[in-house]
Amino acid sequence: MIEETIARIEARLKSAESLSDGNRKELQALLATLKDELQALSRTDADQARSIAGFVELTTHEATREEKQPELLQHSMRGLESSVYGLEAKHPKLTELVNSFCMLLSNTGI
Repeated sequence: MIEETIARIEARLKSAESLSDGNRKELQALLATLKDELQALSRTDADQARSIAGFVELTTHEATREEKQPELLQHSMRGLESSVYGLEAKHPKLTELVNSFCMLLSNTGI
């Protein structure tokens, strides 16, 4: 399921006209690393990994949609940030990746 979600996010990033080539490449690189981290997390906490992947997908959707709704992007980013809350000690790289992903998406022009 995580791989399917990541595939949808990759497709969304690839087709998003609102992203510069530089932002797109950076997000794709973060997503590739995030995929590895989520697969590792899924071995010990599959529900949490699915939740994080779902929030990444939602946040990507809100950041790249044609008709921007900044309040929905903010809600989705808060959900994503909350989904990794408490994982800092055991999964610091995952937490760092999610924070970087959120920062980059929030800086895409909204």
